[in-house]
Amino acid sequence: MINGKRIAVVMPAYNAARTLEQTVHDLPAEVDIRILVDDGSSDETLRIAGNLGLKVFVHDANYGYGRNQQTCYREALKAGADVVVMVHPDYQYNPLLVNAMASMVASGVYDVVLGSRILGGGAIRGGMPRYKYVANRLLTAFQNVFTGAKLSEYHTGFRAFTAEVLRTLPLLENSDDFVFDNEILAQCIYFGFRIGEISCPTKYFKEASSINFRRSVKYGFGVLATTLKLPLARHGVIHSRLFRPSGRKLDTRYYREGTEVRELQFT
Repeated sequence: MINGKRIAVVMPAYNAARTLEQTVHDLPAEVDIRILVDDGSSDETLRIAGNLGLKVFVHDANYGYGRNQQTCYREALKAGADVVVMVHPDYQYNPLLVNAMASMVASGVYDVVLGSRILGGGAIRGGMPRYKYVANRLLTAFQNVFTGAKLSEYHTGFRAFTAEVLRTLPLLENSDDFVFDNEILAQCIYFGFRIGEISCPTKYFKEASSINFRRSVKYGFGVLATTLKLPLARHGVIHSRLFRPSGRKLDTRYYREGTEVRELQFT
């Protein structure tokens, strides 16, 4: 607990067995709620998560990174979290920074805090492939122009949110794929939430998850489309489902027909 706020860490997992224990080991003691959502892993992720004492939820199939986040945030809110921090269980981001990010939100200074790999200049030193670094910088420059924000990057997977943000945004209108990350930031900007950043070192290594070149290209085009929708929606040129205040939220019917999410009980 920080400043009287209950802190939840959520971990969207897919085949994270090799790095999960190290990630959980480095989570600060101030974290009140620790949730892992497994999106159809085929390795030992669930067994290890159970041994680590996490609250574990599992999808009945591999639905995608965006759908995984929807479940993460929904279950964190149900558990009574005031601040929710997403930490990837692949140890690409340093879990020791959870307290710093959560404090920036719990203090009331920011509604959203991003762990930036670009601030501090450590992305390349941490092993980020140069093509990804160049694409990150180009996309970020494009996004800052069209969103009006001044962020160092939009593509980090290390994020902290107030519960209010997660309840307000129409998150069920977002993609099930990786572009979910950019859609939620575009929504935060559109709805006027305050976004802060903190420098976060990154580690790229064999066990760390990373999307391949083909999916990176698909993600890039998704980012461009999402970014252009924001100013068009602001000026009433289009009416995008992403920015409808009345859009589907996490406190409405969540599980889609045919989708099963269940909590695992470990003895």
